[in-house]
Amino acid sequence: MPNRKPENIKRVVVRGTNWVGDAVMTVPALRALRRMLPDAHITLATRSLAKGIFEGADFIDDLLVFDRASGPFGNLVAQVREWRNRGFDLAILFPNSFEAALVALLAGVRWRVGYATEGRGLLLSQPLALPAWRDARHESFYYLNIIAEFEQLLCGHSKILEEQPSSHITVSVNRQSDAVDFLRAQGVRRGHPLIALCPGSINSRAKRWPAERYAQLADRLMAELGAEVILIGSADEVDVSMDVSRQMKQPPTILTGKTDLARAVAVLNEVDLLVTNDTGPAHIAAALGRPTLVIFGPTNPLTTRPLSSVAEIVRYPPDCAPCMLRDCPIDHRCMTAISPDDIFDRAASILSSTGCQPVPVAQLRAGSL
Repeated sequence: MPNRKPENIKRVVVRGTNWVGDAVMTVPALRALRRMLPDAHITLATRSLAKGIFEGADFIDDLLVFDRASGPFGNLVAQVREWRNRGFDLAILFPNSFEAALVALLAGVRWRVGYATEGRGLLLSQPLALPAWRDARHESFYYLNIIAEFEQLLCGHSKILEEQPSSHITVSVNRQSDAVDFLRAQGVRRGHPLIALCPGSINSRAKRWPAERYAQLADRLMAELGAEVILIGSADEVDVSMDVSRQMKQPPTILTGKTDLARAVAVLNEVDLLVTNDTGPAHIAAALGRPTLVIFGPTNPLTTRPLSSVAEIVRYPPDCAPCMLRDCPIDHRCMTAISPDDIFDRAASILSSTGCQPVPVAQLRAGSL
């Protein structure tokens, strides 16, 4: 590789991942890239759905938002033109897609680094072999390894994979204030434990803990802990939240489909606890440092659990788990084995350990709060 000096790399583009949870799991790699190239201008090319995660991030310089258009090549021509105009020296490709490598090649990016998957090895200047440990380590290391391999090529050494990765993200003061105003406008009361429930999952019905169990859990959280319960999720998950709400004794505050991702991130920054399936908000809340309780069934927590000390998982795996299927062909036993009592007990313990005190039931009954 010619000119093997970090200071010779002036402009970098990182092709981001396509799902929210995956996007959060790339944060350690992006932080490592910033440390390796402190003086380079780093652009993250990402779909608009992930924009809210990286807004104001200190480890990138700007965002280049794209969304896939219809047709076999989508908006490839527009991406190639934009990348060429920006004169990138280096492209780090997190997705395994052929299209990501093709854009970098056609845009004339000199150094194109990514895994040699999807038949794209010849399109990359530095094609990387898939790591043998792919299914035995957290997914964050899959992206970190790309940066580590490039650092090895560039500098002859790398200790990136030996370091403890951090997925930490922050929300600006202005966005925090906006979230507080938004919650107030939705009728959320302050002074009560604020618990968010995320009962949906866009890309897998098998990952959903049953709606009736979320309803039973929410009723106990409200009745016994005096909690304010909000339901969150994307517009595609409104039907799941409505199903939960219909089965509850008291109505929750339904925010599902009412926020874009940027505001959803800011709202999660305000909660005392998130209870969720294995889906994007689990990674976001944990990265924000908010206590997070994740219900795992068909997926593998070894590779996809939130990478944070404030995140806990509940999992009673049968012999068939993790199956990674999007629909259960039998009786969904990995999820039905987990009871509302199991989750309530863990939630109450987490709130107690963080110093979030429940509202006394007597005061609730007296209507004094």
